[in-house]
Amino acid sequence: MKVVFHLGAHSTDEDRIVGALSSNDRLLESHRIAVPAPRSYRMVLRDALVSLKGGPAPQDVQDAIIEASTEAPVLDRLVFSHAFFLCIPERVITKRGFYAMAPGKLAPLANLFPDAETEFHLALINPASLIPQLVARLPKRSYEQIMEGHDPRELRWEPLIRQMVEAAGGRRFVIWCNEDLPLIWPEVLRSVGGLPEDQALKGDMMVLRQIMPEEGIERLRSYFDANPPKSVLHRRKIVAAFLDKYAQPEALEIEAPLPGWTDELVDEITAQYDADVAAIARMPGVEFIAP
Repeated sequence: MKVVFHLGAHSTDEDRIVGALSSNDRLLESHRIAVPAPRSYRMVLRDALVSLKGGPAPQDVQDAIIEASTEAPVLDRLVFSHAFFLCIPERVITKRGFYAMAPGKLAPLANLFPDAETEFHLALINPASLIPQLVARLPKRSYEQIMEGHDPRELRWEPLIRQMVEAAGGRRFVIWCNEDLPLIWPEVLRSVGGLPEDQALKGDMMVLRQIMPEEGIERLRSYFDANPPKSVLHRRKIVAAFLDKYAQPEALEIEAPLPGWTDELVDEITAQYDADVAAIARMPGVEFIAP
């Protein structure tokens, strides 16, 4: 059995992957794939991780997790998805740094099913987008409390992912950028779900529906019906053209003024993020989904 942990990051998914894959329940069943709702296993996983203290789960614990997650009699792939696997939002930034707890979470997660083939999947997000969303998500904490004394330019993905890849111990580690989702969403779904590239799926338009009006979605569907894409790259070119025409800029903007933030600072954070992403895409041990 393959066990997949979709790890977030925060503010990148909000259960969209689970929702889209779950809408294909009969297809998943035919492939012996289970994508349970996070509420069904959240407490069971938490309790197991606490009691095991990172050690391998005995069979009765594995059976309890599966029983809480699915009624499928036989499984080839079990998908868990939750940003809190890495940490709660309050601990994304700590005195130790950015997602400092994350590398230490991978081995205990893999040990929940020690004999299974484990995969990790993770979406990156520009800290210039993540920090304002954390501030909005944690209204009882000030910006200064959330940042724990760190300059926002210190929140780097590249060194963190190096540590996480090492902690993954050679297990499959798939990474993509949240900002690229409108172009790569179908590939992300199939990667997490373990489905063929050419497998038809409900939910392929989910992300586009959030940033395009219904008129644009219907025109895109009609175009695909009349001109089926010849490849993934061909589909992305078509989608990019429709986004240029129909994307609603307000759906992509994050308004959250922060103390001391300027356009220049945002540009600096973004440039550092872009450099980190380029390094991560070349990193050994990373399977990167690029647009």
